[in-house]
Amino acid sequence: MLTFAPTRDLIDRQRQFFASGQTKDVNFRRQQLQKLKTAIKQNTPAILAALNADLHKPEFECYFELSVIQDIDHALGNLKSWVKPKKVKTPLTYFPSVAKIIPEPLGVVLIIGPWNYPFSLMISPLIGAIAAGNCAVLKPSEIAPATSKVVSDIITATFEPEYIAVVEGGVETSQELLEQKFDHIFFTGGTRVGRIIMEAAAKHLTPVTLELGGKSPCIVDRDVNLTTAARRIIWGKFINAGQTCIAPDYLLVDRAIKSDLLVEIKQCIADFYGDNPALSPDYARIINQNQFDRLTALLPDEDILVGGQINRDELYIAPTVINNVALDAPVMQEEIFGPILPVVEYDDLDSALAIINSRPKPLALYIFSRNKDIQKRIIQATSSGGVCINDTIMQVGVNELPFGGVGDSGIGSYHGVSSFETFSHHKSVLKRFFFWELNWRFAPYKGKLEQVKKMVTG
Repeated sequence: MLTFAPTRDLIDRQRQFFASGQTKDVNFRRQQLQKLKTAIKQNTPAILAALNADLHKPEFECYFELSVIQDIDHALGNLKSWVKPKKVKTPLTYFPSVAKIIPEPLGVVLIIGPWNYPFSLMISPLIGAIAAGNCAVLKPSEIAPATSKVVSDIITATFEPEYIAVVEGGVETSQELLEQKFDHIFFTGGTRVGRIIMEAAAKHLTPVTLELGGKSPCIVDRDVNLTTAARRIIWGKFINAGQTCIAPDYLLVDRAIKSDLLVEIKQCIADFYGDNPALSPDYARIINQNQFDRLTALLPDEDILVGGQINRDELYIAPTVINNVALDAPVMQEEIFGPILPVVEYDDLDSALAIINSRPKPLALYIFSRNKDIQKRIIQATSSGGVCINDTIMQVGVNELPFGGVGDSGIGSYHGVSSFETFSHHKSVLKRFFFWELNWRFAPYKGKLEQVKKMVTG
């Protein structure tokens, strides 16, 4: 961790290093990605221990965060094609000329990470920043202190601070960072803080990527395999104790199959976590008491189908499913971000779509149905950051799919080439030659008007 305050001094040092041109060399970028990969592998035990300390994550779920190694491999395998200038056509009237688009790094970027996946969601955007040739300042979440320290230790031991630096601290540290001028800010977190980030960035005209969240709906049509649907929904909802930005936030279930689905869901929870999930080695805990208190306030006094047990000392909230939830219930007013799953039934698809479209656009939308017409209709009638059909969460693992929100759920995207593009400026270059000249555009204009009209209007 840096021993000096995160002030202009740090940014100036990184700007000087960026100005040296070293980060623009593709071989340099590849070397840094390889160094990052090696460091992660060497520090795997410490990473796993930190994630368990912060979130009581099962080791199996901790390894999901180590999937950033695959992201690095993907970048290493594709970087040469990503950085290659792309030629574009020019009009005949521009003859002789060539035009191309050259991706270039932005400069010094700020990456602010969340607490729910505090390692992978810190490192994943960093991979894009390195691949694109930038310097970076990382601000891990202080709410996950063990992982923040591990990230700091890894980065400090692997890179010089004038290239990549970690600044740890709380709200005051974040505020001090946001007072500085960066070339891009990448933030993962909640919508409320996202607004603060965007407001601070606007003072410097700094572009932002905001990976936020929202109430991601899960529609369950009557034409499904109930057992498979239940298993995939429950897995996606309750990994990391529901603290996942793209977890199914609430179910919209066709009335005809709701009772049968709930039977499957109840059995599935028992199969996954046993009769007492508090004793399961495969179930995480809530990050802190503030989040615990917020979540328990959303629990109703009745209609709890399964779960509802809590233990504040252990930050434990059982996997909970709530039946017969009213649309104006407290649990339907904000992103849950915890192990509480409300169930809302619908009689026809139009009413389900109306519920979704009456709310801010979500980060993810889930559709369970064999019916291709219904799948198509839902996709066309709604807007969301992404869609996954007949599964949950899994869309985030496809590097070729851009990941990001829309509206209240975020701005911009990343993963794979999208990460590279997010941290790049695509510079347009037009090159003319001297060996030929078409004089149509030069004064005097007499006798050329009809020619210009035809060129412009066709």
